[in-house]
Amino acid sequence: MGEKVNEGDKVEVRYRAGKKKKLIYLAYNKPRGVVTHSADENEEEITGKVATKGVFPVGRLDKDSSGLIILTNDGRITERLLSPNSYHEKEYVVTTKDKLRASFKQKMESGVRIGEELTRPCKVEILGEKKFKIILTEGKNRQIRRMCAALFQEVDTLKRVRVMNIEIDSLKENETRNIERDELKVFLGSLGLSETIV
Repeated sequence: MGEKVNEGDKVEVRYRAGKKKKLIYLAYNKPRGVVTHSADENEEEITGKVATKGVFPVGRLDKDSSGLIILTNDGRITERLLSPNSYHEKEYVVTTKDKLRASFKQKMESGVRIGEELTRPCKVEILGEKKFKIILTEGKNRQIRRMCAALFQEVDTLKRVRVMNIEIDSLKENETRNIERDELKVFLGSLGLSETIV
């Protein structure tokens, strides 16, 4: 940077191949209260909770929510997974403070107007009078909370349990596990990627 090249100068680029970057993919169960990005003073940020260095969270999970978030050092993942044009499934289990209304499932599934936008159709399964499971293919800011509020339901707890084929399973809060072998192959393949950067 800053070097000037004049006409007649000879410029050589020498490349010395180093070690290939080891790509890391982790599933992390984020506890409620941990911030995924840009923590304020006195807030806990996700990267400070994980022992593995050099990884970053793909996407966001708001402070009041818990559950699965993918951590990686593979910069290719973010755009492929989070692009507004992608339709990758993310699954959540939600409890509400009051009983779900009779029309809740039908209205959520057909799309809810939040602000000036209409959410994509989604899948909802009622698990109890105050509990449901929802599968989204988009990720607007605080989307589920805003969808519920638009239908006069207040969210009590919200937990993400799956991103595409990656499931939280028995992973305890604040624990990580490696995403590897067939699970990783399916995940990357669904994003049109391979395990090596060419």
